[in-house]
Amino acid sequence: MSKFTDYQFKPFLREAIQKLGFEEPTPIQKEMIPLILKNTSAIGQAHTGTGKSHSFLIPLVEKIDTDKDELQTVITAPTRELATQLHTELKKLIEDTDIKTAILIGGTDKKRSADRLRITPHIIVGTPGRIRDMAETGALPIHTATSLVIDEADLAFDMGFIEDIDQFASRMPEKLSMYVFSATIPEKLKPFLAKYMNSPIHVQMDDKKPLTENMHYSLVPVRSMDKKKKLLHVMDAIQPYLAIIFTNTKQNADELADYLASHGYKPGRIHGDLTPRERTRMMKQVRDLEYQYIVATDLAARGIDIPGVSHVINFELPEDLEFFIHRVGRTARAGLGGMAITLYAPSDEDQINRIEKLGIPFVHEDVKNGEWIEVKERQARKKRVREIDEIDKKAVSIIRKPDKVKPGYKKKMAAEQEKFKKRQRRMKKK
Repeated sequence: MSKFTDYQFKPFLREAIQKLGFEEPTPIQKEMIPLILKNTSAIGQAHTGTGKSHSFLIPLVEKIDTDKDELQTVITAPTRELATQLHTELKKLIEDTDIKTAILIGGTDKKRSADRLRITPHIIVGTPGRIRDMAETGALPIHTATSLVIDEADLAFDMGFIEDIDQFASRMPEKLSMYVFSATIPEKLKPFLAKYMNSPIHVQMDDKKPLTENMHYSLVPVRSMDKKKKLLHVMDAIQPYLAIIFTNTKQNADELADYLASHGYKPGRIHGDLTPRERTRMMKQVRDLEYQYIVATDLAARGIDIPGVSHVINFELPEDLEFFIHRVGRTARAGLGGMAITLYAPSDEDQINRIEKLGIPFVHEDVKNGEWIEVKERQARKKRVREIDEIDKKAVSIIRKPDKVKPGYKKKMAAEQEKFKKRQRRMKKK
């Protein structure tokens, strides 16, 4: 199908898709929608920003039978923010219909979650722990649901939620259609998948292109300057709609946010130590455009969807380089442009080389007097040092100590070697 109008969706769904402005399905949608409509279990391997949420939301809504007053579909996301975002998108698809939904997330009162289930929903979206709680208390009749979506499965695994999913999935029907979406499929996740999925179709998107499309990757050397001061120079040179500055730890995020605050900025902060209430308030403030800068850990690279990000700044390189892709994927979404700025010190050389092997086309730049200037590639100096070293070795091997030495031979030999080196350097320049 090349257009959404080619699908035989129910009229309300066609109208909702049109209202969202969707015309052509993305590659992951083209692959996944037909599989889900046919109840074929599948693994969709794609990064964020590829349209994967609607690749399962649209066909699952199409399959809901409102004549059956029972739970039919369970959708899990590893964080409250992602679950909330999915539920928001789901509600846009079912507006003015009889399809009932509920959201079950941690950080809220359990009694309130149970109250939401007094009228049985057709679809629930939630975090694994809260879904398990509601299933175990009997508040959620999970045994009737025939479709299960596990979104961001590798993140769910990293956060220790696979056991929760296993607990409630085991209560679901034997003929369960399972759809797993993940940027990567870790080896340790495979036994769980094998338990519930019998020969699933594996859809793997080659999404290297979207990484570089509409994106400018700036590599900025810190050199001998204090890194925080360098960041201030970079911030003075950009006018972001919204920029996320990434650090590797919660402590570093707080320290950097405090530093920026002391220099007249008002940064938001997002990391794992915020309480559910603080995170909800922070996300509301972000959406209300109260911040131009957010200092965050990698929780925001995968676990939280922040709209309108124009710039990403890597204050620190992530220890797991896969997270570099997730970080920069926060910007240049939905056809818009974006800028990813990476500050690096000489000690980051190996990591930068490995990131370049992932297909990232860095532009070597620096900021001087508030202006961006292109600088020589960091390899240029290394190459020159290597060439000088080679010429020196060659000079020593060709111009050696004579068999019969005379007074002053060392001085004469050194002068000849120097002449040879100059000739070689001139030849290199030609």
